[in-house]
Amino acid sequence: PLMPIIGPGPDDPEYDNWDPAWRHQDTPFRRWLLEKLTEAGWSFAAEIATSSAPANRYNGLTDIDAGNLASLIGCSPDEVRAAHKADLADWRQEQQLRDHPDLAVLDVDLDRLWRRS
Repeated sequence: PLMPIIGPGPDDPEYDNWDPAWRHQDTPFRRWLLEKLTEAGWSFAAEIATSSAPANRYNGLTDIDAGNLASLIGCSPDEVRAAHKADLADWRQEQQLRDHPDLAVLDVDLDRLWRRS
């Protein structure tokens, strides 16, 4: 006989905040995690980065998650939170550019001016 599935399934409400596209979405937090986990020697660094980011953008980063990631990486929870906050700032800018595509032209021009100085 088949064993019953224990725990939530893919159609249960517990998964309403998970987007399968997150497995492939590139974010600054994901790149940071992958780099730090790889430096720490974790063979499954990509899997941890995939499960932690970019879900952090939508669901936040709990103190427990920050502490767990810090333990794996060998840094402080504050460093993890700083990388998370930098990711949110990047995301906020990305959203502004999507909402106001005309700002993309201005952003490119400002970058050009900054590089010249």
